[in-house]
Amino acid sequence: MKKIAILNGVNLDRLGKREPEIYGKQTLEDVISSLKKEFSHACELYDFQTNHEGVLIDKITELSDAGFKYAVINPGAFTHTSIALRDAIAGSSMQFVEVHISNIYKREDFRHSSLTASVCVAQISGMGVFGYKAAIEYFKNL
Repeated sequence: MKKIAILNGVNLDRLGKREPEIYGKQTLEDVISSLKKEFSHACELYDFQTNHEGVLIDKITELSDAGFKYAVINPGAFTHTSIALRDAIAGSSMQFVEVHISNIYKREDFRHSSLTASVCVAQISGMGVFGYKAAIEYFKNL
């Protein structure tokens, strides 16, 4: 059974409360619970969220060392700011799909640039929380 990590960065713990007109009303717990229920027969999902850049980088290293091969990552604002996160993704032995709930290319100009996308196998943007499901389906079917 494939093990897939679902990693969420800064402010994703506020999902459902922070700007619901952009990010929706589901909480991160709702999203993760739904994904685990739907994919329990096909893969093992591990989830982690932090608002701290270094902690997220440490988690990537830990998961890579533990043998994880696949990760869905929503770095939040770290997408646009963190060379360190980009390097951690590139230096891991894992494949990543970057997910954004909103369409970052229809938002403020500073959100149009992703430092992490170039070291991910794909990027999903603007499909709401369905983007997580699409990323897991991708890895499940590899």
